[in-house]
Amino acid sequence: MFNSVLVANRGEIACRIFRTAAKMGIRCIAVYSEVDADALHVQMADEAVCIGPAPAKESYLDMGKIINAAKQAGAQAIHPGYGFLSENARFAQACGDADITFVGPPVEAIELMGSKIASKQLMEHVGVPVLPGYHGVIQDGDFLASKAHDIGFPLLIKASAGGGGKGMRLVNEPAEFATQLAGAKRESKAAFGDDAVLLERYLIAPKHIEVQLMADSHGNVVHLFERDCSVQRRHQKVIEEAPASSVSPELRNELGQTAIMVAKRVNYVGAGTVEFIVQDEQFYFMEMNTRLQVEHPVTEAITGLDLVEMQLRVASGEPLGITQGDVSLHGHAIEARLYAENPGKKFFPSTGQLVHFEIAPTLRVDTGVTSGDMVSMHYDPMLAKLIAFGETRDSAIATLIDGLRASCVAGVEHNLGYLVGMLGSVEFRGGNYTTHIAEQLHADVVPKMKNYFAIAASAFLLIKTGSSKPRSDRGGFHNNLSDHTRVTLRQGKKEFVVDMQAQEAIVNDVVFEFIISSYADAEGGEVDLMINDRNLHAKVLKISDTIFVMADGHTEKFIDCTDEIER
Repeated sequence: MFNSVLVANRGEIACRIFRTAAKMGIRCIAVYSEVDADALHVQMADEAVCIGPAPAKESYLDMGKIINAAKQAGAQAIHPGYGFLSENARFAQACGDADITFVGPPVEAIELMGSKIASKQLMEHVGVPVLPGYHGVIQDGDFLASKAHDIGFPLLIKASAGGGGKGMRLVNEPAEFATQLAGAKRESKAAFGDDAVLLERYLIAPKHIEVQLMADSHGNVVHLFERDCSVQRRHQKVIEEAPASSVSPELRNELGQTAIMVAKRVNYVGAGTVEFIVQDEQFYFMEMNTRLQVEHPVTEAITGLDLVEMQLRVASGEPLGITQGDVSLHGHAIEARLYAENPGKKFFPSTGQLVHFEIAPTLRVDTGVTSGDMVSMHYDPMLAKLIAFGETRDSAIATLIDGLRASCVAGVEHNLGYLVGMLGSVEFRGGNYTTHIAEQLHADVVPKMKNYFAIAASAFLLIKTGSSKPRSDRGGFHNNLSDHTRVTLRQGKKEFVVDMQAQEAIVNDVVFEFIISSYADAEGGEVDLMINDRNLHAKVLKISDTIFVMADGHTEKFIDCTDEIER
């Protein structure tokens, strides 16, 4: 076993790797861009090396700088995490040339499986089902149009070198093909430096099922069961669960054995994931991710295994030490990805200071941020992965929903409330949802501003000024308001005028009955309200004239525009 590892990454995955490496007694080395100097992964490391300015291409994607940092710090191994250089065969080769262990598969496996065209050609050759389509190297537009006609519509255009939805286009009819092809090639070229595409039949009601596997350099391969990753927005996974509730024991075994065969066929070593598209118990090979997946914690939860530890041991030359018969599945786990984004505005990323970040202790939290950190425009907007485990799927869902509702995030837009809505939907709870669920339910699960939040903000301001003195015990309710009190709040261009008296609140001419039951300190704390017979427990934070109201996993931001409180 090597005695030091450099993580060529940042954020939550760097922190996740450091936790296991430190437990194993391995010296942890971080790299960071100038904007990440105070980041959590830097604080966790035993040593940290600055590798350049904020833009990723000048820091985290600069292979030479990372190799030099590893040499400078005396790192014996480099773990690439996920994203950035994790599936870059040239980087894996550079590590080997520098006599540094690359914690990942052989260069040849990365190259072969990194091409959707080459990998699907191989799968067809060895008898693994692939979706009907064109997976060849001819890229002439007229030729591809003729192939599209043969495949039939709707179909998908997919970047051969891509992932994460980049370079992917859905084509519903022939007239759209040329425009969508040009767009896919343009985006693929910009993202991956390669504009080659493939064409695939588009399934109407598919599931995205993937199989986690682990292989050593001694020829041993085991699968660690499957995950359902069908909840996706813009082709990006949002919620993942293991095992897949819609997969029968027979299909589970067939998927697992197919994944093992794929790994052995390419002499795979390390952690990898074989992704399938599944419909009506029929599965088709999509691609193989030659790295640790973002969603690996749900597999750890149902197997009791530490996948990072297994990666490190396998990379050092140790055998797996387990056979397929030693791997058992227990319980159910679900992961929700917490993003700094606005679900109501096409999931547009949000940046700025994370002024408050508090996650319920009932959840496993994999994160790289803390309260006070800046969320940068330069990197992926994921703030954390929140994972719940239960003996049953229903209990895991309930634990995750409760944990999300009890979590509070302020300072940037986020998707906590969206996740609560998705997890609580009838479609998700039923388990047979498809990759279309996020699009189908979007309008229903995106949180909408409720007047309750404005009342909570106003109640907090009244408590702060002493206009209301609610009882401090949570067992009773009492208001002590003067005859008339007015608070004016602004949210963007919208204004909320809240008139409060006795046990009545009027928000922009809409009348609510309300009772304040308790509160915390004047600068921020908790406000309990009974509004029209509905209980609302809100955490409130006031910074200058800005008020954040956090309840049920959702956050609303107001500006206090009250010149004076009228009495």
